[in-house]
Amino acid sequence: MNTATKKLTILVEADVYRALQKRVGRGNIGRFLSDVARPHLAHDALLRAGYAEMAADYARENEARAWSEGLVADSYGTHGKK
Repeated sequence: MNTATKKLTILVEADVYRALQKRVGRGNIGRFLSDVARPHLAHDALLRAGYAEMAADYARENEARAWSEGLVADSYGTHGKK
């Protein structure tokens, strides 16, 4: 993926920096941090898109509504009766 990059100055503890250098290499820390952060930042947008897609599935929504209304009816109709 070829995207524009921005320079970011962050402070990390020395042991964290050494571990990053050892694990991913000095020139790859920025890419590593981007790869780690990206799923956390995209999560909300993906979740919204998923809910919108599910809401647009009218057959599924009607089935889910009927199921949940049945649960409510069952709980009122049989609670405490033998």
